[in-house]
Amino acid sequence: MATALVTGGTSGIGAEFARQLASRGWDLVLVARDLSRLDATAAELRGLGRRVEVLSADLGDRADVDRVAARLEDPAQPIDLLVNNAGFGVHTPLTSTDVAAHDAAFEVMCRAVLVLSGAGARAMRLRGRGRVIIVSSTAGYMTMGGYSAVKAWATSFSESLSVELKGTGVGVTALLPGWVRTEFHQRAGIRSSSIPNAMWLSAEHLVAACLRDVDKGKVISMPTVRYRVLFWLVRHAPRSAVRAASGAISSSRRKPVEQ
Repeated sequence: MATALVTGGTSGIGAEFARQLASRGWDLVLVARDLSRLDATAAELRGLGRRVEVLSADLGDRADVDRVAARLEDPAQPIDLLVNNAGFGVHTPLTSTDVAAHDAAFEVMCRAVLVLSGAGARAMRLRGRGRVIIVSSTAGYMTMGGYSAVKAWATSFSESLSVELKGTGVGVTALLPGWVRTEFHQRAGIRSSSIPNAMWLSAEHLVAACLRDVDKGKVISMPTVRYRVLFWLVRHAPRSAVRAASGAISSSRRKPVEQ
């Protein structure tokens, strides 16, 4: 039976990937920091008749990343699909003297993605088959601070990896969500009330569409026609207009400062 490894697999988009893959008949390896949430999610998925392994790891810790990479390259327990989903919002100004938040973002959403994708792809390439999904964001086409910069890297990395792996039997798909109804926005301190209802997506729809795109071998997955049209316009608009729109969006999403 095929096995998928999902990082950040206990909440939001990662948990939805785990549920939908389990319903498709995949066994799972779930990676997250919170062992209690890992155990609870694993118990739910085992109820669907799937084998579920849990791996507690902080992807901001390089030793933990190496442990996950070793699991991906274990020939005795092959991983057929890697979902790089772990991530978080970044709101520290780029001019801040405290760069801890940016360091953490680089470690989890850039370096860990690089190391884990490389490990997974090497093992899959030897077998001549496999898939890597990298959860990026439409924010990477905007200019909204550190998060946009990190996600621009994730999308570019995904496309570059897909080129390197062409002809090997290993596919790469970057998922570019817009605004998705999960706990992410609350945890990130984003004012979701400022976002038009028409722009919200459900995690269920997002993941189902992504898995269809993976099956088709697509490198970029951006669910819904409205998002594809909107970001086609963004990509072809003058960069001065994109910067102006990014500034307006960033201002509207910030929580008011309590006095």
